[in-house]
Amino acid sequence: MKKINCILLVDDNESDNFYHKLIIKDANVCNIVKVVSNGIEALEYIEKSNDPTLSDSYPKAELIFLDINMPKMNGFEFLEEYRQLENQLKSKALIIMLTTSLNPDEKARARELKRSDRISKQTAID
Repeated sequence: MKKINCILLVDDNESDNFYHKLIIKDANVCNIVKVVSNGIEALEYIEKSNDPTLSDSYPKAELIFLDINMPKMNGFEFLEEYRQLENQLKSKALIIMLTTSLNPDEKARARELKRSDRISKQTAID
């Protein structure tokens, strides 16, 4: 099985990031795991990953685990901004939304986004 080169974790919870990194490492499915703590940092990471001079520090993510509830810019706000990026800046990554929330409005909103043909994503909410 071919390994994913880079997974980007977008989550403000250090414990969750630590746990997710351990699981990814144990699964041996990825070469590099990068972590940012909110949507703003994720957008900055994506922009930097498109700069060839920064490719060693900011490899392009092939998979993004995106938390919904974060400070500064939450997962939904990130997706709105992501859609506005120029096509050449957009990552071709699969985006998987994660949350521990039981809020039915968030579930409905995530399901609606899942049906969108403008962005490729899955949800781990169900």
